[in-house]
Amino acid sequence: MRSVTREPERRLLIEDYAVVGDTATMALIGSDGSVDWLCLPRFDSEACFAKLLGDEDNGRWQVCPRHWSEGVVRRTSRRYLPGTLVLETEWETDTGVVRMTDAMPPRDRHADLIRRIECVEGEVEMAMRWVVRFAYGAAVPWVRRITDEDGIKGVLAVAGPDALVLRGDVLPEPDRRGQDRAHHTHFTVKAGETVDLSMTWFRSYEVMPHAHDVGKAIAETAEFWAEWCSRTTYDGPYVEAVQRSLLTLKGMTYGRTGGIVAAATTSLPEQIGGERNWDYRYCWLRDATLVLNALLSAGFIEEAGAWRAWLLRAVAGAPEQLQILYGLAGERHLPEVELTWLAGYEDSKPVRIGNAASQQFQLDVYGEVMSALFAAHEAGLEGDGGSSWSVQRTIMEHLEKVMSLPDSGLWEVRGPERHFTYSKVMTWVAFDRAVRAVETHGVEGPVDRWRELRDGLHAEICEQAWNDELGAFTQYYGAAELDASLLVLPSVGFLPGDDPRFLSTLDAINATLRNGVFVDRYLTQEHIDGLPPGEGAFLPCSFWLVIALALAGRVDEATALFEDLLALRNDVGLLSEEYDVSLGRMAGNFPQAFSHLALVEAATTLERIRD
Repeated sequence: MRSVTREPERRLLIEDYAVVGDTATMALIGSDGSVDWLCLPRFDSEACFAKLLGDEDNGRWQVCPRHWSEGVVRRTSRRYLPGTLVLETEWETDTGVVRMTDAMPPRDRHADLIRRIECVEGEVEMAMRWVVRFAYGAAVPWVRRITDEDGIKGVLAVAGPDALVLRGDVLPEPDRRGQDRAHHTHFTVKAGETVDLSMTWFRSYEVMPHAHDVGKAIAETAEFWAEWCSRTTYDGPYVEAVQRSLLTLKGMTYGRTGGIVAAATTSLPEQIGGERNWDYRYCWLRDATLVLNALLSAGFIEEAGAWRAWLLRAVAGAPEQLQILYGLAGERHLPEVELTWLAGYEDSKPVRIGNAASQQFQLDVYGEVMSALFAAHEAGLEGDGGSSWSVQRTIMEHLEKVMSLPDSGLWEVRGPERHFTYSKVMTWVAFDRAVRAVETHGVEGPVDRWRELRDGLHAEICEQAWNDELGAFTQYYGAAELDASLLVLPSVGFLPGDDPRFLSTLDAINATLRNGVFVDRYLTQEHIDGLPPGEGAFLPCSFWLVIALALAGRVDEATALFEDLLALRNDVGLLSEEYDVSLGRMAGNFPQAFSHLALVEAATTLERIRD
């Protein structure tokens, strides 16, 4: 990975962040040593550090060389300890070199963030600012110094049900002027010296947890991740990128339920200054097949089984109440509200929590669910007493009733419902997997009717979604617009990769939606998605192009594009949702599961085709 050499600046770019996590939540830590986003105790809980979407008064915990903003740092480099989510940040100053290690130990009942500062060379004056603001930066806590039952001194912050205690070799003091309602200090570390810090979240009405031995906790956390990573069976040419993506996805897994969040953040803009700012701290059914395939292809059978179990619990119940996304444990009520006190990342408003898309009707999710459960059965993950097929039968009965309706589509447009081609293709996938389940797995179902519906739908799509003038399948029936989602036609089995209709569609998308290595989802227009035009390039679309090129037999072209895309990752191997081509920087929520899932699928597709 490359070093970060950017001059210090007031607002970090999205790619200047790294993450640490404990399979329940994630902290975003900037190259300036600042924890600018942390929701406790879960991914979807209220943030206690929300500077990412506001300013320092909305909460942060920064430890870095003193006078950072004045340019005292010559060089910053970061890395994860191999095969882990343990982060090392190293700063070189005029007086010395200092390294900070950040980690979140695997979760018990409480959430912990630990930091170790080590002077590698010379001596370095450090600064610490600890600004706690619960309720997404709105609630100023009551803060006081304490001594716990083990005699360890700390600083305790309490507001309502939440409490944070900071303990360590150095503790911050309150601003004596009382002007910034922050705690801060500065201290010097010399070569060979170490300063340990530990912050723990707990319920304010419960007993304060014991402090961690920081050195031991770092070692145990590194061992936890390294052991997990060692179980991967992928050994292709892109092992570093695949392993980092898999580690990131594991970090985005809510361990208690197996659900995987789409991103660790909310409201990072798809276009700087724009309003396409959504909360992605939930679990999308759309990710189901990608998640399962990524985990299975890398040998993570246990995690694939946990995701499949989450999926079955989430979709259980009346099929007409199926949602496109759910909470970490399958929660259904995710009301969307705006946090007006937060200015937004680089003034990109509004800041939203919750997601109204949970109430949209999207046909494609039926195909995603059926495809994922079929893949699970193929991999030998049944073991559920037959309940999986019972759920699938019920889903298929409902799908027969709604398959002809328009929907909001893959991209969750806020405009009018249409007969989106991708939705119809995934409906075909649902019937195809149901037919194949009967034919190959020995389960019972009205296979003749499903086969008839599947074949009829295939013919309908080929007729109504095809545009002779464009020589391509279009975004929706009767449209003149293209859509990058149709790059998946061969990977879901709708058409062979060398089918002339797909090859023509591939060429049209290449000519219209592609800009260098980037592929737009579609040409954003208000009459399509109900929002003002303009967004970044959606990174999974570029990886879909890699897969499509490979399946079309253009393997060298696919490989070259894939390696160019790998260069877009930040210095620690992470990807956001989108990329702002005009500004040359990442955009959208971060890190983004869809991007990392698509990376893994592209890498494994290339390896499979080469073999």
